[in-house]
Amino acid sequence: MFRLFTRNRSTIAEPSAPEPEPWPENWAPDGVMVAERYHNQVLAVVLVYTTDANGSSCAVACLGCHYQTMSNGRSAYRSLYSLADAAKVANEHASTCRALARPLLPRPDDNDARDLLHKWVHGSRSRKEDVTFHLCDFDLGRLTLQRTRTWIETELELLAAAEPDVLHASRCEYSGALVLHILRHPDDRS
Repeated sequence: MFRLFTRNRSTIAEPSAPEPEPWPENWAPDGVMVAERYHNQVLAVVLVYTTDANGSSCAVACLGCHYQTMSNGRSAYRSLYSLADAAKVANEHASTCRALARPLLPRPDDNDARDLLHKWVHGSRSRKEDVTFHLCDFDLGRLTLQRTRTWIETELELLAAAEPDVLHASRCEYSGALVLHILRHPDDRS
């Protein structure tokens, strides 16, 4: 009898690439308070987090792809997400994202974290005008930086003292919050 299809019983299994370790459900770096977690379609975590004690503004970050956001960008003034808005954005992203979980970010040592912070400040300089920053403007980088608010404030104040032509740091008279003025490039100052 003639067989039309034959089954190869001696198939050799291809070695599969090792899958990345899933991010621990309770992972939160220093200085970040995780408010909510969502899972995307392949179980990578989408975080809703805040960096201040009262949770007045929240950010969203996918630990699978590189999606991050902290404001809706719909107005001339940046409006930061409330917890409810951030949860909605995180849920929408999680429902469409198919990225696998990336490996857990290693915590940089103090010198690397300091260098990263300095690069962000220098990269934010404008050729047209001075730029006013608040500490929450660094919130999207907090998962990479993995440092407390106090550490970041101290480093920014030290940078302002060391490089006064790049950064001016002062405290708000009413709230005591650190306000940063990243100064424009000197060749464009009038």
